[in-house]
Formats: sequence, structure tokens, C-alpha cells
Amino acid sequence: MQLPKLCFDEEFDFRFKQDKDKFFIYDLLRKSWLLMTPEEWVRQHWIRFYLGNGYAVSALIAEQRIVLNNTVKRLDLLVTEKTKPKILLEFKAPDVKLTQDTFEQVARYNSIIGARQIILSNGLQHIRAEYSGTDYRFV
Repeated sequence: MQLPKLCFDEEFDFRFKQDKDKFFIYDLLRKSWLLMTPEEWVRQHWIRFYLGNGYAVSALIAEQRIVLNNTVKRLDLLVTEKTKPKILLEFKAPDVKLTQDTFEQVARYNSIIGARQIILSNGLQHIRAEYSGTDYRFV
């Protein structure tokens, strides 16, 4: 299994397993083996990043369901602080270019969640914006 090196300063100790021709990665949040997809590879890096920077497992929520325009969506990762949304993260595969459309996707999700920050990442590029209540400021 050849995985791309992502843009993180830290080295993380992931657990992998293989079943026939499929590869799985162990998710510390959900305490289960997940199919290794490019997006999951990015998500697992961000999970390890937050856990390594003082966040508790209970502060991170993966794959939370929300309803947006009568459609069920799933948030990639939500970082909370005292149970309130703090940072909403949306992940794309490393080969997916981050565009205005992908940013608008996470901004629409945040219209339901109300996090102060959003991060859009493909593991190679990270875009961070702060929400002021009326618009986003890129930082």
C-alpha cells in the first residue's frame, strides 16, 4: 500500500491491517478499523494532530450527521470545546484541488453547525477561515 506523504510536521504512528486486497486503518475515535480511502488518510492525520495537541478523544466528533436542505450529510470532523462547536473540518483526497466550490460546501455545513473556524484540507494544502457571524476571514 503506497500512501502519499501529507503536509504535517509530526510523524504519526498509525495501525494498519489488510484483508485480501483491502487495507484498513484503526480509528482512535471510533475504536474500529476503517477502510483506507484517500479522504480517510487525511482525516486520520488531523485526528492524530488534534490528539497530539492536547485535545481529548471526547472533543473530536467524526462523521456526525446533519440535515441540510432536507438532505442528510456527514461532517468529516468537528472539534468541540466544552461541547460547543469550535472547528469544522472538511477533507478531500490529496489529488482533489481545493476550490471555491469545496470551500462553499464546508461553509454550508457550518451554517447548520455554527463553528467559529472551518478548515478545508486535502492533506497537502490546508485552508483555514474564521467566521465572524456574517462572513469568513481567511487566516
